Amino acid sequence: MTLISGTISVHGYNKHMEVPQTGIGLTVVLFVMCASVVWISGARLAYIADDLADRFQLAKSLVGLLVLSLATSLPEVATTLAAAVRQTQDLVLNNLFGGIALQTAVLAMSDFWARGAITNYPRKANHALEATLLVFLLSTALIVVSVGETFVFMGVGLGSALIALIYAGVIVLLRRYDGQNDWVPVDLPDPEELPFPAPSGLAGTSNRVLFLQAAFACLAILVFGLLLVVFATRIADQTGLGEGFVGVTLLAGATSLPELTTTITAVRIGAYTMAISNIFGSNLIMLVLVFPADILFRGGPILQNASTTVLLSLSFGVAVTAIFLTGLIVRSKPKIGAFGLDSVLVLVVFLLSILAYYHVR
Repeated sequence: MTLISGTISVHGYNKHMEVPQTGIGLTVVLFVMCASVVWISGARLAYIADDLADRFQLAKSLVGLLVLSLATSLPEVATTLAAAVRQTQDLVLNNLFGGIALQTAVLAMSDFWARGAITNYPRKANHALEATLLVFLLSTALIVVSVGETFVFMGVGLGSALIALIYAGVIVLLRRYDGQNDWVPVDLPDPEELPFPAPSGLAGTSNRVLFLQAAFACLAILVFGLLLVVFATRIADQTGLGEGFVGVTLLAGATSLPELTTTITAVRIGAYTMAISNIFGSNLIMLVLVFPADILFRGGPILQNASTTVLLSLSFGVAVTAIFLTGLIVRSKPKIGAFGLDSVLVLVVFLLSILAYYHVR
């Protein structure tokens, strides 16, 4: 798949879809339209995933980690691989790593719908394990970026391959750990008192129709996620903000819309563990995407000579994940309004990250 100057084409086919050049105003409008489709499709996926978990008696944390996170990461997959083919290193890395702090902030915002700190809800320690392993992977990427690739094979760095290998081990470990070591939740609200009730209306829908709806939603996320990278790149050029700042803010935000809408929807229907695992699982996927991006990027190891923004985004990713890890371990914590203290700290750190990105742009 190739993406050059606003033209998307697929090798092996004569037909191609051209995206005409647009002014800044129309570019922003088209960007918002694509993001809206991604948002709506992501919300539908949350309902479908919750319903399928109930029908097939699957743990919702597992569905969030392995299924929902993969589906909602399709924009990251599309934009990352397309940007890697275009040889735009900054856009690839800032989109991936910048989205980690952003998506963790999304989880923090869900406290409003959860009626208290969402980190009080998990009954198992597997979410704390997810956060711990995510910090380990982020630290590994940070070390590789800081030290540089010491071994390169056919243009692919050892560091990105190591991240992919560790990711595989993480998924195996989390799968084996699921169902063990129960924790006791505290301060759980009455399910009847949940605000903003959001019935899915899927009770009478057949499994076949549910799977078809899920496939259609995933396709919409993939196609419009791919278009997002075209318009985000144009906005970077037309505004003069640069691909680094746009990648770590605007593009990362747009491609994180499925995580935002699925997380909020999951919390509204009481699927708290699925919401948490969806975010942590998506963050893990964004790290492992470095490996296929490295294969497609022909300018050398993609983690080599990364910008200061990349280092900052990894560091902020470690910070916000560590805060939530602490929140998962400390079961009863102070609240500020509807938000737990850990969520407030995550949101503060995220806002500071935006200022830092702008400062070094």
